[in-house]
Amino acid sequence: MTIHRSIPVLACAALAACAEAPTQFYTLLPPPAAAPPAAAAAPYQIDVQGVEVPPQVATQQMVVRTGAGELVPVDTRRWIAPLGDEIRDALSASLARRLGAHDVHGLSHAVLPEGQGLPTWRIRLRVQRFESALGASARIDALWTLRRGDDAAAALTCASSVTESVGPGYEALAEGHQRAVAKLAARIAAALGGAQNGAARCPAD
Repeated sequence: MTIHRSIPVLACAALAACAEAPTQFYTLLPPPAAAPPAAAAAPYQIDVQGVEVPPQVATQQMVVRTGAGELVPVDTRRWIAPLGDEIRDALSASLARRLGAHDVHGLSHAVLPEGQGLPTWRIRLRVQRFESALGASARIDALWTLRRGDDAAAALTCASSVTESVGPGYEALAEGHQRAVAKLAARIAAALGGAQNGAARCPAD
């Protein structure tokens, strides 16, 4: 009798496991309709390097702030790739369209139009704060550096903070972070354009 009574219990446990919420995945790359207009080809190329993120959010899980000092990793809501890679890819795509420049990061040979070499602007981003408040806001604080080629003396280092209000739900939160990355890319693009013309300065937040 004991064995027969345990069968419904096991069946219920199996059904409960099946009823658990499936994992959903999100990206920081916006849909094509939300991408900035493509600029004319630039007389330089870019190298968007690996993005550093705080260890608290260096995971594929979404990490949501639920109180003044509480962060909760949400196992069923994940970025499609590690967060640093997602930010780098979204930043690269936005900068390439805004500037009309190829991102040659990781390539052994630069892109050479008509046999002529192009100067390369190296872009490094270190995220200091990546905050997700469900139904409230998406925030990114970052330090970033522009450097023409390997000339350390010509480097420009700036700080930016972007906060986007978001509606309820995880999709709205992901879209808020997409907008935050796009605004960060717009500031970097503006600074790079100025630096290319000999007027390097950090943009105002």
